[in-house]
Amino acid sequence: MTEERLLEIIAKTFEGIAELKEEHKKTEEMMHRTFAEIREDQRKTDEQIKKTFEGIAELKEERKETYEQMKRTDERLDKVAKLVGNMSNNQGDVAEEFFYNSLKDKQELGGIKYDYIDKNITRTKGKIADEFDIVMINGKDVAIIEVKYKAHERDLEKLLTKKYNNFKELYPMYSDYNHHLGLASFYMSDDLKELALDSGVMVLQRKGDVVETYMR
Repeated sequence: MTEERLLEIIAKTFEGIAELKEEHKKTEEMMHRTFAEIREDQRKTDEQIKKTFEGIAELKEERKETYEQMKRTDERLDKVAKLVGNMSNNQGDVAEEFFYNSLKDKQELGGIKYDYIDKNITRTKGKIADEFDIVMINGKDVAIIEVKYKAHERDLEKLLTKKYNNFKELYPMYSDYNHHLGLASFYMSDDLKELALDSGVMVLQRKGDVVETYMR
C-alpha cells in the first residue's frame, strides 16, 4: 500500500468520524427535543388531572349544598304536612263530635229508634282492623255512619266497600240485623249526595245546629 493510498484512507476515516459525530449530535438534539416534548405533555396532563380533581371537589361541594338544601326543603314540607294533617284531624274531630252529640240526644235516625250509640269504636280480628265513627244499635237494626268534615266520592266508595265489609267481618253477631249505612258531613256536593242516595246510603248534613237526614 502506498503512502498516498494510506493518507486517502485516513482522510476518509476522519470524514466518517466527523459525519458520525454530526449524526450523534443530531440524535442528541432530537432526543432532547423529544424529552422536552414528553415533559411538556406530562406537564399538560398533570395540569388537566389537577383541574379534573378540582372540578370533582367542586362538584362534591355543590352536591353537598344541594343535598342540604333538599334536606331543609323536606323538613319544611314535613312541617307543612303535619300542620295540614293536624288541621284536617281537628276538623274531623269537630265534625264527629257535632254529629255524635246531635244523634245522641234522640238516638233516632231515618225514622228508626236506636237503643245504643257509640263513636270511634275499634276492633281487630287477625289481620283485619278498623275504626267506625258512629254506630247505632237496637234489637234488629244497626247503623254504620262515616263522618267527614268535607266528604268526597272516595269516602262514599270506602264506606260501601272496605268499611262495610270490615264491619260484617268484625261484628258477625249483627249479621241478621238490618244494616243501614250513612255518610255524614258538613260539606258535600249535590252530585255526591245524589250518588250516595242512589247507592242506598243515608246522607246526614249540618243545618244550623241540627242534623238534616236524606234517604230514599
